[in-house]
Amino acid sequence: MEITINAIHFDATEKLQDFIQKKVQKLEKSYEDIKKVEVKLTVVKPATAMNKQAAISANIEGTTVFIEKTCDTFEEAIDLAVDAMRVKMTKIKEKSRNR
Repeated sequence: MEITINAIHFDATEKLQDFIQKKVQKLEKSYEDIKKVEVKLTVVKPATAMNKQAAISANIEGTTVFIEKTCDTFEEAIDLAVDAMRVKMTKIKEKSRNR
């Protein structure tokens, strides 16, 4: 699985990048055939609460799954986005089993 991290208009720290790598790697437990995952980090409105946005898109079986979450910290946004992605991937996996 290839993981790409894009920080828009700021530099993501090494610690944040490691955190993202660990969280996104866990998605392979839910769905084995993930080809590529792209994580985009954006600061929406500086100097306000709930301004850290994390968007995750994953390519699976020719389909792109996209999740976007906005929180107070990037870690919290990544946590929520990965959890939502896991749920979405589980649904896709169950649909493909039923066919």
